[in-house]
Amino acid sequence: MRLLLLIFVVSTLLLGCNSKKPTADNSQIFRYNESKGITSLDPAFARSLPLIWPVHQLYNGLVQLSDSLTVEPCIAKSWTVSSDGLQYVFHLRTDVFFHNSPVFPEGKGRRVVAKDFIYSFGRIIDPKVASPGAWIFSVLDTKHPEAENGLIAKNDSTLVIHLNKAFPAFLGLLSMPYAYVVPYEAIDHYGQDFRNNPVGTGPFYFKYWREGEKLVFRKNHNYFEVDEKGERLPYLEAVNISFITDKQSEFLEFLLGNLDYLSGIHTTSKDELLTRAGNLNPNYADRVKMLTGPYLNTEYLGILIDSTLDMVRSHPLSKLEIRKALAYGFDRDRMITYLRSNMGYPAHNGFVPFGMPGFSQKVKGYRYNPELARHYLAKAGYPNGVGLEPITLCTTSDYLDIAEFIQHQLAEIGVVIKVEVLPGAAYRDMMANSKLMLFRGSWVADYADPENYLSLFTSDNFSPQGPNYTHFSSGKFDELYNKALTVSLDNDRYIMYNQMDSLVMANVPVIPLFYDKVVRFVNPQVDGMTTNPMNLLNLKRVKKKSLK
Repeated sequence: MRLLLLIFVVSTLLLGCNSKKPTADNSQIFRYNESKGITSLDPAFARSLPLIWPVHQLYNGLVQLSDSLTVEPCIAKSWTVSSDGLQYVFHLRTDVFFHNSPVFPEGKGRRVVAKDFIYSFGRIIDPKVASPGAWIFSVLDTKHPEAENGLIAKNDSTLVIHLNKAFPAFLGLLSMPYAYVVPYEAIDHYGQDFRNNPVGTGPFYFKYWREGEKLVFRKNHNYFEVDEKGERLPYLEAVNISFITDKQSEFLEFLLGNLDYLSGIHTTSKDELLTRAGNLNPNYADRVKMLTGPYLNTEYLGILIDSTLDMVRSHPLSKLEIRKALAYGFDRDRMITYLRSNMGYPAHNGFVPFGMPGFSQKVKGYRYNPELARHYLAKAGYPNGVGLEPITLCTTSDYLDIAEFIQHQLAEIGVVIKVEVLPGAAYRDMMANSKLMLFRGSWVADYADPENYLSLFTSDNFSPQGPNYTHFSSGKFDELYNKALTVSLDNDRYIMYNQMDSLVMANVPVIPLFYDKVVRFVNPQVDGMTTNPMNLLNLKRVKKKSLK
């Protein structure tokens, strides 16, 4: 009610101005809000989107991702990979400089050289730093006799990286913020305070931060990238980040033109901004642009199928037919339409999400088919669910609506589902320690390769040490997985990934629910804003136009 009243007031103000949009020229300042707060601008700790987005404006790595998730040059202008996949040779640009900073002589940023990456990568894997990104460098050959942590600087512009095993997704790992380059001078000077005194090479440099209130970046006039016409990037003069915690207030600031960008849909504004079909409310067509696209996040039901555990052997979900009955027993299309306003794609295929390179509709998942669901119930010895004990589905409060939808639909075929809502921390602990038979899970891509999803099903990754929470184990799957790591050609590797995904679907340790969708609402002044399946915020090609 409060939101509707405030929207009415805002709308009245806007209409009172003859529906004209704000005419103030904000001097190419891009403004967005981070309601969850920002704790660090150090790429070593950029583990979530609220931290990745600002870090992405300040730093660069050897490579970068395009909006279509292809790996492209960045500080490295080119590279070669040995035939065995164990050696990468990167040739660096010679026109990349760290931002001007007091840590350098006369305050002028120096040129980036190959040794800077040796320092930066070594810092990530240093236990004293305790970076959550240390795992991305587990494939470095740290025992190589001529290398430092697997890296060699042949000269200032040639970096050689040795791996301890072939890993075709390695370039994708290098696109992550953990692999961004930092200057040793700044770390030596600021120590732990580097978190709020960042020095990078990115399109913007750090200017001002009053924590919890405002964060400002300014245009890096010495940035090395140019557009197709040879104009130096970025176009914007500044980025202004606010920290409004209340989502209703954030939404209203956007409507008033005080923010240029909103990411995602919040329950407080969903029904106001979107139609039931998931389109932009026509009332906002003249003052809001809506951008959507795939987001690499698979929402799913996980099923513990480890037959070595007593709780599994005695549970009806140990039977493949029961798991298939559940997979066929609810309508994903209706679920997305009515519960998510079509802000997602029904997961009718495998675990690898739509939008991921290598995704294939040839991987057959499960569609709503109550007759087939009843067939599998009968085959398991429970015709129409008779004699089948209630099955508990564990979730957290933010997914209660989906759990209850599934509960209602499965009841129609005779399967009784009990929904148990757990606190987030307890839920994650129980899931990791094999204490939940049926649980709601999600997996957001760390890097743009299907291997990131399929690694959840290798025998070596059993939880709690790894992310295989279902304890799915298949010799054929493991064989395909290990073989795929030796295949350098993407298309050949994707064929093997599809075979692996199909194996998972056939055994039903997981039941995919939907693949997520990026949704962005943008001020009409903003040009050049795009979406990408990693949901990165790329501002170097964004510009603003004055509205007359």
